[in-house]
Amino acid sequence: MTGTLILASKSAARRAMLTGAGVPHQATSADVDEGALKVGLLAGGADPAGVALALARAKAEAASRAHAGLVLGSDQTLDLDGALIDKADSLEEARARLSAFRGKGHVLHSAAALAVGGETVWSAADSARMQVRDFSDAFLDAYLAAEGEAILSSVGCYRLEGLGAQLFARIEGDYFTVLGMPLWPVLAELRTRGVLAS
Repeated sequence: MTGTLILASKSAARRAMLTGAGVPHQATSADVDEGALKVGLLAGGADPAGVALALARAKAEAASRAHAGLVLGSDQTLDLDGALIDKADSLEEARARLSAFRGKGHVLHSAAALAVGGETVWSAADSARMQVRDFSDAFLDAYLAAEGEAILSSVGCYRLEGLGAQLFARIEGDYFTVLGMPLWPVLAELRTRGVLAS
């Protein structure tokens, strides 16, 4: 397969992953109503992992209707005791969320899908378990002051590649999955499809 891979995401973390791995790509927005899709998926009984996979497919398919060639969609969900957690809308909400995470575990589900002409041709998902440490209120105040509104772009209100690493006691799973995309399976599929050298 020839042509430039299209990433159906404006996520800086996903763009950085592909760039760092040497994957030539162009980024575009995926024109999907994630909120409405989530509501429908949850009403249909989807679990948080299933929601991530369905959203990755929806993004890839939507963008592939507007762009020729191979389109990569990706999504991540946060599962707290079986409940799907959405992104915080404010630093106050982020504070409440992080306080609720304190001393507990949650799971991040990251999914990716490749589509051509509006049809998914491949998809995969991976999960990582995040154990949050019992941090102090003083640490939380300092963390929020240092990170600011940038953390609102992350469903967990943290960036593992930054100060957010200090929120955790341990992590079980792949680093790239935590960042928002199961990169190893994506790279393997891109090699299979001739986008990357094997």
